[in-house]
Order: sequence, then C-alpha cells, then structure tokens
Amino acid sequence: MSNDITIIPLHGKTPRIHSSAFIAPGCRIIGDVEIGPDSSVWYNCVLRGDVNRIIIGARTNVQDGTVIHCDSPKPKRPEGIATIIGDDVLIGHLAMIHGTVLEDRAFVGLGAITMDGCKIESEGMLAAGAMLAPGKVIGARQLWMGRPATYARDLNDAALADMQAGTQGYVVNARHHKAALLGQAEG
Repeated sequence: MSNDITIIPLHGKTPRIHSSAFIAPGCRIIGDVEIGPDSSVWYNCVLRGDVNRIIIGARTNVQDGTVIHCDSPKPKRPEGIATIIGDDVLIGHLAMIHGTVLEDRAFVGLGAITMDGCKIESEGMLAAGAMLAPGKVIGARQLWMGRPATYARDLNDAALADMQAGTQGYVVNARHHKAALLGQAEG
C-alpha cells in the first residue's frame, strides 16, 4: 500500500504538521495549514490553505473525505476568513468546512456543511447532513439540524460525554493506523 499523501507549499507557506499527528494516505494538504498534536486527518481529506489559513488544534479529528477551505480576501472583507478549528473537535465523514471557526469540543456531523463566517461555539453540534448558512452561530451546548440548519435543542451532559469519548477514541485509533502504516513501510 502506498502512503500517498500530498503536501504542497504554496505562496511561501508550507503546511506545518505536528510530529504526533496522523495524516492518512490520500490526503491533500496545501499552503498555510497547521495541524496540532495528536490530531488526525483521515483518508482522502483535502485541506486547502491557498487563499487564507487553516489552523487545527490538538486531538481534533477530521474524518474521511472531508474538505476544509477558507475564504479569500474581498473588497468588503480584505482579510478574508480563515478556518480556525480548536482542540478536541470532531468532524464527521464527508463534511465541508469553509471559512468557519469551530471552538474547542465542537462537533460537525457526517456530511454536514459550514459556510463562510459561521461559528460553532464550544460543545456546540451541527447534526449529520445539516447546512449552516453563512454567518450563523451555533451557541455553546446547542444542537442545530436541517438544511438550512436551525436550533433544535440544548445538549445534555451525556451527549457531551459521548462526544468527548469519541474524540479520545479517535486519538487512540489514529495511533493504531499510524503504526500499521509504518509497519507496511518497513516491510
């Protein structure tokens, strides 16, 4: 099996990936991207920091097939919109994150979409398949659902504990995948 990972410096910016992070085969990481300790970027993800920056904190998982981009500078917004993802964030398979802030312990469900200027506050959740329209903010401990996403309810302590268990599980699982891939490279 090939460890086909593409890391491309662009516009004088080279992706910065912590040595403890797991980057799965098939990933494309371009430009001004930073990935923190014990984070994982799973199979066939694209992180394109070509027109602004992408920052991913510690112990965050970006699951298979996810696309993360940022918003370019515009006349009314000359700084553009970076994508900033905190610590212990869960991003489900096939999500699309664009010009968004995901605070620590935020959750983005399978196939969900966040658009420019969105924010998910700490322990907020965007449900699977939902689409968060530009500029919307999911408050701390809130669950939003639908297309377009709207407030559904507050999350209880059990739901938050499940989210944190998921994050911890992905840190451990990433270590297993990393070891398995290193074993193949040596064999």
